[in-house]
Amino acid sequence: MSFSDMIKKSVLDKFQTADLSTTTIAVTLGMAILLGLFIYFVYRMNSRSGFYNRDFNKSLATLPVITAAIMLAMGSNLTISLGMVGALSIVRFRNAIKDPADLTYLFWSISLGIVTGAGLFELALLVSLAVAVLVSALDLLPTFRAPCLLVVTGESIDQEKDLFDCVAKHCKRYKIRSRNVTQRGVEWILELQVKDETQLVRNVMGLEHMSNIHLMTHSGEVRV
Repeated sequence: MSFSDMIKKSVLDKFQTADLSTTTIAVTLGMAILLGLFIYFVYRMNSRSGFYNRDFNKSLATLPVITAAIMLAMGSNLTISLGMVGALSIVRFRNAIKDPADLTYLFWSISLGIVTGAGLFELALLVSLAVAVLVSALDLLPTFRAPCLLVVTGESIDQEKDLFDCVAKHCKRYKIRSRNVTQRGVEWILELQVKDETQLVRNVMGLEHMSNIHLMTHSGEVRV
């Protein structure tokens, strides 16, 4: 018997002796369902998106079951495994992932399905607990507030000193991002960090010849 024949025989024997009983299928899919529900609740509790996408969360819960079923089929029959490789290689997903955190949950869900389908239940449980603890712990870490943009419109450039003195009372440091002077007036854009935003707007509005005031805040976090 040649070396290639030995490899062929060992591969075929592995697929022919694969134990794919009803108990194995039930236990594997049951574990995948439990892990999918665990991901569902973790994503629901830690989702910070403006609009919670329930359909995406349901997809995360069902992906481990589907992936585990594919792993069972690929591990029990050589023909099915080769067909699955060819079929999955031509599948394309065109939905863009807007939130980077959703991509993490997506890979988490698929990886649990692969590990569960391979029969590594202990590893799947440990990975689930580790990822859930890590995600929750990272949300508890303190973050820095992003700076605000203060847009003020006045009638004359001579009001600049009064404006800067007023802003300096509410924040330690600020930056002048833009100063536009036209025949109709002047527009200042300041970047600053302030605790009491309402009081700052009131005091700036109390200055003479100030027509429009806009305070824009960032929805995310500052990068350090």
